[in-house]
Amino acid sequence: MFIARSRFIRAAAAVALLAVLPLPLAAWGDVGHRLIGLTAAQQLPSDVPAFLRNAAQQLAYLNPEPDRWKANVERRLDPALDGGTSPDHYIDMDLVETAVLRRALAAPNRWAFADSLRPTGVAPNTMGLLPFAIIEQVQRLRVDFRLWRSAPDSTVRAWIEQRIIDDAGILGHYVADGSNPHHTTKHHNGWVGDNPKGYATDNRFHGRFESAFVQAHMKAGDVTVNMTHTPQVFPDVRVAVIAYLNTSFGELDRLYSLDKAVAFQPETATPDQKAFAAARLAAGAEMLRDLWYTAWVTSAAP
Repeated sequence: MFIARSRFIRAAAAVALLAVLPLPLAAWGDVGHRLIGLTAAQQLPSDVPAFLRNAAQQLAYLNPEPDRWKANVERRLDPALDGGTSPDHYIDMDLVETAVLRRALAAPNRWAFADSLRPTGVAPNTMGLLPFAIIEQVQRLRVDFRLWRSAPDSTVRAWIEQRIIDDAGILGHYVADGSNPHHTTKHHNGWVGDNPKGYATDNRFHGRFESAFVQAHMKAGDVTVNMTHTPQVFPDVRVAVIAYLNTSFGELDRLYSLDKAVAFQPETATPDQKAFAAARLAAGAEMLRDLWYTAWVTSAAP
C-alpha cells in the first residue's frame, strides 16, 4: 500500500510539474507537424518501397520529434541539446542583404556558411541553419536508401528500413518548419523594428498562428486538397530547398496582414486565414513528399 501510494504521489507531482513549466516554442505545434508528415506519406508514389508508404502514421508521429528534444526537464539538466540544435529550425533571411545571403547559402556546408557570415557580424546561431539541416538530412536518407538497395540479406534490410523511417521522419520536421513564414525571418514572433504597417508585435503571434489556430481549425483533408503538384524529383536538392524557403519568406507580409485584419485565434477563423494556413501546410507536405521521393529515386544512381 505504501509503495503504491508513493508511486501515485510521484506521478502526481510529475504531472503538476509539467503543468507549470513553460512550453518550448514549436513550429506548427504538434498537430501541424503531424498533419504535414501524414499527408506527405499518404501522397508518396507507388514506386516508393512499401515499408515507407505503409509507415504514414509513424512518419506523422516522428515529425514533431526535434521539438520534443527541447523538453524543459532535460534543458534544466543541461542546455546542450536545446541550445545546440535550435538554429536548425529557422533561417532569418532578412538579417543580411540578399546578395550576402545568396553567397552564404552557396557555402559547401554549415561550417563554411558560418565562416561566410563573419564579416556581417551576424552569428550563425542567430541567423539559423535550417537550409543545411534539411539538405544534410536528405543526404542521410539517400545514403540509407543506397544501403537498403544493396543489403546482403533480409535481416539487414529490415534494420535499414527502421533507420530510413526514422531519418525520413526527422527530415519531415525541418521541412515542415520551413513552410511557416515565421521560420524564415527575424519577425518570427511579432514584428520587430520599424513597423509602418502596424503589424502585431506581441510575442505570442508565433504560437497563436501555428499551434492554437492550426489545432482548432485544420484537418488532414484541408491539407490534402491543397496539394496540387504531382510528385517530382529535384535535379538539385540545394536549389530546391533554397527556393522553397524563399517562397515561404515571400508569404510573410500576407501572414501579418491576415493577422492584422483578424487576429489568428482558436475562437475565430476567416476563410482567408484558413486558406492561408492550409496552403502553407500543403506546401510543407508537398516539399517533404518530393524530398523523400528524390532521395529514393536518386539513390539508384551509381
